[in-house]
Amino acid sequence: MDQEDRIALFLDYENLALGARDHRGGVAFDFRPVADALAERGRVVVRRAYADWSYFDEDRRMLTRSHVELIEIPQRMGASRKNAADIKMAVDAVELAFERDYISTFVICTGDSDFTPLVHKLRELNKRVIGVGVEKSTSALLPPACDEFLFYDRLEGVEIPETRGRRGRPARLPSPEPQPAERELEPQPAEEEAPRDVDTLAVLVAQTVAGLQGSSSGAVTASTLKRTLLRKDPTFSESDYGFRTFGELLRHLAGQNVIELAEGPAKGDPEVSLPERGDRETAFALLHSVVVDLTGGAGAVALSGLKNQLRRARPDFSEKKLGYRSFLQFCKAAATSGVVELRWSAEDDDYLLTATAA
Repeated sequence: MDQEDRIALFLDYENLALGARDHRGGVAFDFRPVADALAERGRVVVRRAYADWSYFDEDRRMLTRSHVELIEIPQRMGASRKNAADIKMAVDAVELAFERDYISTFVICTGDSDFTPLVHKLRELNKRVIGVGVEKSTSALLPPACDEFLFYDRLEGVEIPETRGRRGRPARLPSPEPQPAERELEPQPAEEEAPRDVDTLAVLVAQTVAGLQGSSSGAVTASTLKRTLLRKDPTFSESDYGFRTFGELLRHLAGQNVIELAEGPAKGDPEVSLPERGDRETAFALLHSVVVDLTGGAGAVALSGLKNQLRRARPDFSEKKLGYRSFLQFCKAAATSGVVELRWSAEDDDYLLTATAA
């Protein structure tokens, strides 16, 4: 238990409840998926929700059953007190950060960018901050400020609202009408977009592993990689790409030769590295053969436009999947390996590549 993260949960409930109802087809906010997601991340020792509870009678019962402390912020008649809950919640969170050293993680459930300074202050106090918000009502400023951000809509167990196409279905006068409506629903699941997203993710993972290898002398573990990906994009989640666990995602990328996995210092936390041979040598050989073809084995070819020539020979070529941030960096690595010679030409205002003898 001493190794578990202690979590303090703060809910700007009006923001969450109205965001869910306005942007999710009127479906009420359900606290259980949030509680389940946090249970996977540590031990929740504080649960507080802030609102004028006279407006959320049913929600109050649901939260009470989940042992959430309800903080009453009454609204005065004829006066606007929009920020009353925000200020009280921010003060309580900072006070708790100073009084309870054992609390390592604060979860701020809101989509309101007004809480961004609170997030910065908690991180300044060496606290990990997780944000939770309804996707369409969350300010673009808030997720990048957090260590991790969970969109409520994507959590396991959140009810998927019915589409408008299905609501209009009882008026089934012409028989062809319902069929197009159903056909429109079928191409939209996220699973069909996953292959394109996984290719983009492969580039991100390869670049991140390359950066970690270059900035540290030790091995890159899966847990280190996951934390770094979350720092780059706090909304990152392997489930968005169709994988149940981060380990399953890594095994998929290893099968695609994007990365290599080896036994790590702890069980379930393998070492991650970029392939030293295989695809990289194949890419270097491709570069050499293209340069030879373009120059006839003699002379030099300009760097500009060379990448397009490689893609004509091999459409799936991508230097980023090999961990290089640019095509120039890839060519410099090939030159270091002795595959080509690379020099700057002031006359041509470009780099020139010459194929070395095989």
